[in-house]
Amino acid sequence: MTEAKKEFLRSVKFALFSVSAGIIQVLSFTFFEEVLHITHWVSYLASLSLSVLWNFTLNRKFTFHSASNVPIAMLKVAGFYLVFTPLSTWWTAVLTGSKVGLNEYVVLIGTMLINFVSEYLFQRFVVFKNSIDTAKK
Repeated sequence: MTEAKKEFLRSVKFALFSVSAGIIQVLSFTFFEEVLHITHWVSYLASLSLSVLWNFTLNRKFTFHSASNVPIAMLKVAGFYLVFTPLSTWWTAVLTGSKVGLNEYVVLIGTMLINFVSEYLFQRFVVFKNSIDTAKK
């Protein structure tokens, strides 16, 4: 299989796993917001955490086929989220606050799209850069 085809398939797998992670994030966010009535930013952080764990686990094994050191790879992903999470929590609070007043779900979907693109690039070119296709199949 050509490298271009491998990369395309990797992108498709990442997208499909990200959709499943997005479903987990939206469902858990909705549960926290609508059923438990938890503060918006707490609901966002909790649902984001569940989504990240799911997405990382599936993509390491099935998308990037990485045999890299899992704790090191997870620390790199945690580093990504040490930057992304405060920024996205801040813009979520601003955009859904009384001055701007956007709908929480509109902001959540926009944030998820930004997360999707930036996380793929980060995992592909930083986290798994040198360990793609190193796991036994």
